Amino acid sequence: MAIATIAAVATKPSSIPLLTRKRPKWIFTPLAFCSSSSSSASRRKLILYSKPGCCLCDGLKEKLQAAFLLSGPNSLHDVDLQVRDITSNPEWERAYQYEIPILAKVLSDGTEETLPRISPRLGVELVHKKIAAALIQ
Repeated sequence: MAIATIAAVATKPSSIPLLTRKRPKWIFTPLAFCSSSSSSASRRKLILYSKPGCCLCDGLKEKLQAAFLLSGPNSLHDVDLQVRDITSNPEWERAYQYEIPILAKVLSDGTEETLPRISPRLGVELVHKKIAAALIQ
């Protein structure tokens, strides 16, 4: 009798949604659980103007990636870095061909402000410190 009852319950349509209910998918971003809002609107943005084959650009990219991983009071975990190839846009190429790598921060109104030059020869901690200071201003 108990086996028949279990078989009858297992075949009821009302029990199927319980068995096939989907669980929510969790997506974690660095320190998203610590911030009150993890929306892209609240993220700080940097742009790196560079070009392929530029050893200074590649060196700065590596330092920036390492600096973004450092934690501390002035963490850069909420910074989005966009790398722009100046050879893909004639205007960028004219403006930056002799100056790359150029690092710029995106202001709240969408305009860009060029940051003071950061040497790829600097240590990761100093790169972190300089970028954090520039983003606070």
